[in-house]
Amino acid sequence: MKPGLRESYLFDRNIIHEIQRAADTGIYDIRGWGAKRWMPHFDDLVFLGASMSRYPLEGYRETCATNVTLGTRFAKKPLELKIPITIAGMSFGALSAQAKEALGRGASEMGTSTTTGDGGMTPEERGQSRHLVYQYLPSRYGMNPDDLRKADAIEIVLGQGAKPGGGGMLLGQKISDRVAEMRTLPKGIDQRSACRHPDWTGPDDLAIKIEELREITDWEKPIYIKIGASRTYYDVQLAVKAGADVVVLDGMQGGTGATQDVFIEHVGIPTLPALRQAVEALQELDMHRKVQLIVSGGIRSGADVAKALALGADAVSIGTAALIALGCNHPKYQADYEKLGSAAGFFDDYQDGRDPAGISTQDPALSSRLDPVVAGRKLANYLRVLTLETQTLARACGKSHVHNLEPEDLAALTIEAAAMAKVPLAGTSWIPGVGSTI
Repeated sequence: MKPGLRESYLFDRNIIHEIQRAADTGIYDIRGWGAKRWMPHFDDLVFLGASMSRYPLEGYRETCATNVTLGTRFAKKPLELKIPITIAGMSFGALSAQAKEALGRGASEMGTSTTTGDGGMTPEERGQSRHLVYQYLPSRYGMNPDDLRKADAIEIVLGQGAKPGGGGMLLGQKISDRVAEMRTLPKGIDQRSACRHPDWTGPDDLAIKIEELREITDWEKPIYIKIGASRTYYDVQLAVKAGADVVVLDGMQGGTGATQDVFIEHVGIPTLPALRQAVEALQELDMHRKVQLIVSGGIRSGADVAKALALGADAVSIGTAALIALGCNHPKYQADYEKLGSAAGFFDDYQDGRDPAGISTQDPALSSRLDPVVAGRKLANYLRVLTLETQTLARACGKSHVHNLEPEDLAALTIEAAAMAKVPLAGTSWIPGVGSTI
């Protein structure tokens, strides 16, 4: 850039490029991944480690448990997981069969669950998943009572963090013969599923559907309700009213296989305030810990996990991070990414089905690059690190179980985070909108 030139904040180079792209093509931009704009997140919180007023645990001698039970409200067979980190729903169709198998292998090695996503249950995924959650979406692709019974839990998807109020999208180039057969769709034709379920219009109707699913599965399976973070407080309370065993809350930083860029960047609220609202909604009903809360959307590290638990979540769920652990955006595919006009660390065109890593594709030549055994082992390694980091932080706060972490263990580094999470600004007792400074 020449000296003295000044770039506009409102019309920077990225905005100019997008206007020109829209003018050239006449269509909106579709991509995968999640929101890329800055927004308050768990990074804006820090832990108050034990010192004189709190007593830390010795990391090499004193245990810190990580187990969690999901679905204790009504289900005969709640999920007993060894770690509070689960794998989010990502469909066969959006992902390759090899990727779905790898997710099952990695989750099973660590004693946690994975989730089918839209598009039905594959034998590879069911065969390699010790705990498998079956998603029930508006499209009902591949849905049948036998698969409901084969699952270990059922997740009714009402919304997704990347696109609250929007339906699913799978472009024709990813609808192979197998995907088309499982979804009862024509091969090679773009699929856009409904944004709302055809079986109900509100929580009373949903309660009837939940009871139907319980009858089909002999009341054994926990019933989750997944919502995208928007009007979180009321949505959580309505989910409880409808009879959910577990509420899954997906924040604005959550990823997707394909949707409009304008949706990803401009709809929903961040995970941080949504989590606080969800906990408050459960506490208001005296259902916190009775109805379990799983939070997703931007979970990357053990610090994120620990902070989510401290704010009141029972477990977290990862999607984008899990794909990165499998090999997405790996530098070894740099030359292939450059051919696609991208680069390692920047690739987000999951919708195109040309993923060099063999993860978000249905191309046999590309998907064969992913070894599900090796990729599953990498995912297990990543989950192991997340768990160890979470335990390390919990011990530093004097906790013998990661669920003993609490908001009192946190401080905020920014006014925005303090207000959203309702924890004090560091060095003060001030929570914006609640208390006063000292």
